[in-house]
Amino acid sequence: MIELEKTYLVKKLPESLKNCEFKEIIDVYVPKSSEHPKLRLRKNGDKFELTKKEPVNEGDASHQEEQTIKLTETEFNALNNLEGKRVRKLRYYFDYNNRTAEIDVFQDALKGLVIVDFEFTSIEEKDKFEMPDFCLADITQELFTAGGMICGKSYEDIEDDLNKLNYQKLFLE
Repeated sequence: MIELEKTYLVKKLPESLKNCEFKEIIDVYVPKSSEHPKLRLRKNGDKFELTKKEPVNEGDASHQEEQTIKLTETEFNALNNLEGKRVRKLRYYFDYNNRTAEIDVFQDALKGLVIVDFEFTSIEEKDKFEMPDFCLADITQELFTAGGMICGKSYEDIEDDLNKLNYQKLFLE
């Protein structure tokens, strides 16, 4: 499956975000020794999966080949024992102009970081999409916020990169 998406740093949390459906997501990227692992074990609410993502065109993170295998909870728990890089976030499903924005509010060591993903059905649709006003910067091509790169890190580890974009920590009260 081909995934087309854009990713943005959030500048301000939409007021109605607290009322949106959300799920806790736990990602484990393996192998831990890889600088940017492509293999992800995920607990998404009560769903479990193993996914491999790779760019279709080198240098374009907005266009990825994605292969996913659904897992049972027992399979997830067995694989969760693997040594990997971990990240935990709350993903809110926010309606934005008849499109679902997936707003990730990071937890634990990355608390204060909030990013949003928009998925598209065509390259044309993706290319025409304009950044919402609640967003600060398009970070689709930024390596430091890619899932395989951000896992296992703290806010302080990426703070210099965030400061270059004038990002301010956000918290959902």
